[in-house]
Amino acid sequence: MRKPRDYDAELKALEARAQHLKSRKLVQLGELVVSTGADALTIEELAGALLALASTTDAQRREAWRKRGAAFFLGRNKAAASGTHQNANGDAAQPAGDQPGQGPAGAA
Repeated sequence: MRKPRDYDAELKALEARAQHLKSRKLVQLGELVVSTGADALTIEELAGALLALASTTDAQRREAWRKRGAAFFLGRNKAAASGTHQNANGDAAQPAGDQPGQGPAGAA
């Protein structure tokens, strides 16, 4: 005869796992803020930048940001943390925040 399943225990285990994953995600987000140098921003500046990113629907700009982030994680682009990027000639451009109407991806 089979043992009956303990649904309460399974549910508690799933809830504990979900809480662990949520906590880990928060820690990783904090580490990301620090590693990119964004912890030097005020909380209002950081929130504003994240809100602008979240509301952006320009696929080219988002893809440029994705590539820049991937390069940062691979360690190939140390300028990603400083907010500078390369223009078409390979010269360092102004930080993205200094260009009105432009995001980190530069001209879209």
